[in-house]
Amino acid sequence: MTVEFTREVSEFTPGGGTPWTSPLAGDPADLQSDFGHFLDQVAVRLDSRPDAHVAHEALHHADPMIREQSLYQYVDRNLPDAVDLLAEAVATDDNREVRWNALWALEKIGGARALEILERTVNDDDADVGEWAGLFASELTTGYPTFDRRAWVYHADRTFDETIYLNISCHVYVMLDDTGKHWGKITLSPQGLARSFGQAHACPNVDTRHNKLIISKSLSGLHEDGSPHVENFLFRGVTNMGDDGHGSFYFQSRGLRPIFLSGQADDDSLGHRNEQVIASRAGRWTLDPRMTIKDEAAIRYVRGGVHTWGYVNFDAMKGSSLEEILFPGNSILGTLDTPTGPLTNAFITGTFKGKLVDWDGDGKVDLNSLDIYSTRDADVDSDLDGVADEPGIQYCPRTGWHH
Repeated sequence: MTVEFTREVSEFTPGGGTPWTSPLAGDPADLQSDFGHFLDQVAVRLDSRPDAHVAHEALHHADPMIREQSLYQYVDRNLPDAVDLLAEAVATDDNREVRWNALWALEKIGGARALEILERTVNDDDADVGEWAGLFASELTTGYPTFDRRAWVYHADRTFDETIYLNISCHVYVMLDDTGKHWGKITLSPQGLARSFGQAHACPNVDTRHNKLIISKSLSGLHEDGSPHVENFLFRGVTNMGDDGHGSFYFQSRGLRPIFLSGQADDDSLGHRNEQVIASRAGRWTLDPRMTIKDEAAIRYVRGGVHTWGYVNFDAMKGSSLEEILFPGNSILGTLDTPTGPLTNAFITGTFKGKLVDWDGDGKVDLNSLDIYSTRDADVDSDLDGVADEPGIQYCPRTGWHH
């Protein structure tokens, strides 16, 4: 089954936004100034698979990324049995990420039925799936996360005090023509985004985390020798600690990146330009006073929103399957205010959640065990020694783009 991307927008179902109808709701400048909100009202879904086929692949496809993608696509279609499909995936899938991201999708839907499924999953055999379930249930009922009381492991010799694996769910709104009237919508589950853009990690250090953060992305499957493709982003910003144990933050990043005219990372077949790419993230992190690093409580959990721009080579996607579309490096981040700005055709908006996880199965939560190919200043560090491969280079230099 192919997604069959096409510019004939009349063939697809609209994205499903809610139009502005009530003059009594309040000032529209306060309530409806979000660009993604308006795009969702007019965008058409570019995944043309029939509902029944999406549901089947959500439970039976061999690739866990496609299963998860199908779950999130099914939810985005606002189908009445979406909660039941997610519940079956939570109960039967053998991939822990599919299961905890299905639980997140239940939280997104909300309601009594979703809450019941979350609460009954708290004591799951996989402690992290259970913790996610309890965390989401607590957020639905109180607005705050809760955690279990497992022991934890910290490595003092690592570059970063914490390496938090981020689950990012987003919508990519693609301009279908140059009129500004026609937009397509691609919904990406966390594993779908990671397959195409790379797996993101939030990497704070306790001495700088209030105003500095590294987001490191590692993309597997792009290089023939098996080495990871790395992109690091240095974010700076402010954190408000007005709520005890919780920090609300706003961070921005601006860094030099190659804009590959092919629309694919490291593919220099059509050339590239070196441009400043901007991204922003805002949200809240929660401390766990039981876990301490250098006499400071560790960040146990983070949640928030992100938006940025990208370049999607739409013509290369038409008539392709999900497997063919969501391959490593397909689609890149972009920007508007540079010479390559006219290429930028995708607005990316989404939410992220990340918590500390037991990655090696020893029953203890790992604070900073994940390999992060970055220095404290976001330069690429391929051998994990804390020293930059080449000072000032934050992006995989395979193509020699920085020379």
